[in-house]
Amino acid sequence: MGKEQLIKIIKSSGEKAMFSLEKLRNSLKHSGADHDLVEQIVDKVNEEIYEGISTKEIYNRAFALLKKKKSVFASKYKLKKAIYELGPTGFPFERFISALVQYSGYSVSVDKTVNGNCVSHEIDVMAEKNDIVILMECKFHSEEGRNCNVKIPLYIHSRYNDIKAHWESKKNQSKKLDVGWVVTNTRFTQDAITYGKCVGLYLLSWDYPTNDGIKDRIDRLGLYPITVSTLLNNREKQFLLSRDVVLCRQLWKDKFFLDHLGISQTRKEKIMNEIQQLCYQ
Repeated sequence: MGKEQLIKIIKSSGEKAMFSLEKLRNSLKHSGADHDLVEQIVDKVNEEIYEGISTKEIYNRAFALLKKKKSVFASKYKLKKAIYELGPTGFPFERFISALVQYSGYSVSVDKTVNGNCVSHEIDVMAEKNDIVILMECKFHSEEGRNCNVKIPLYIHSRYNDIKAHWESKKNQSKKLDVGWVVTNTRFTQDAITYGKCVGLYLLSWDYPTNDGIKDRIDRLGLYPITVSTLLNNREKQFLLSRDVVLCRQLWKDKFFLDHLGISQTRKEKIMNEIQQLCYQ
C-alpha cells in the first residue's frame, strides 16, 4: 500500500482541498468491489495523481479501472454523476424522486396544480399515504459544485404556507397536509439546513439527512436511475428518459424498449444482466 501524498486537488466547485485516500477508498467500497480490488485501484490512482489534479480526473481514472474489472461496479460508482445525467432539465429528476417515494408506499402525482390562499401553485411531486399528503419541490442542478442555498427553502416555505392556509380552511378536508419537502441532487448550505430545521421543512439532498439521503435510499431500495448504466449510450438513455423510463427496474419490466432501439440480442442480454445485478442482487 502506497503512502498517501500530501497534495492539493481541485474540487468541482473550483475550491482546493487535500487529497484523501480514505475518501477515495470509501467511494470505491460503495461500488460493491471487494477489498483487494479497492486497494489495487487506490494504489494505482495514488501513483498517478499530481498537484492540482481535478476530482473529475481522479474519478475518471478510478471509474475506468472499475469498468475494466466489472461494469456493475462502475455503474454503482458513477451514481452521483448519473443523477446529474438526468438533466439538462429537472423533469426526469422529478420523475426519479416520485419513483423513490412511490416505492416507499406512497401514491404519487407530478406537476399538480394546488390552490393556495392567495395564488395557485404547481407542485413538482405530491405524495399521499394513509390520508397524509406531502408536497415536494425538486431543485435540480446540472452543474457539479453548485449548492442549494437558503433562498430555496425560504421560497418553498412561503409557497407551502399559502397552500396550507387554503387547505386548512376547507371544512370537509379529511386529508392532513404534512411538512413540505425540498429535494435537490446536490447539497444544501448550512444556512439552508438551519432554516429548514427551524421552520419544519424536510430537506433531502444527495447526502442529507445523514444515512438517509438520496444515495442511501437508492442503495437501500435498489432504485438506480437508468443513467447509471455503463452499457447504454447517451442516445439510448435519452430515448428511455423521454419515455418516462427513469429507473433500471422499469427497464427490467419493459424490456421491449430495447427492441425499439434496435439493440442486438447479445447486447440486450448484457444490458439486462447489468440491470439485474444492480437491482436484485
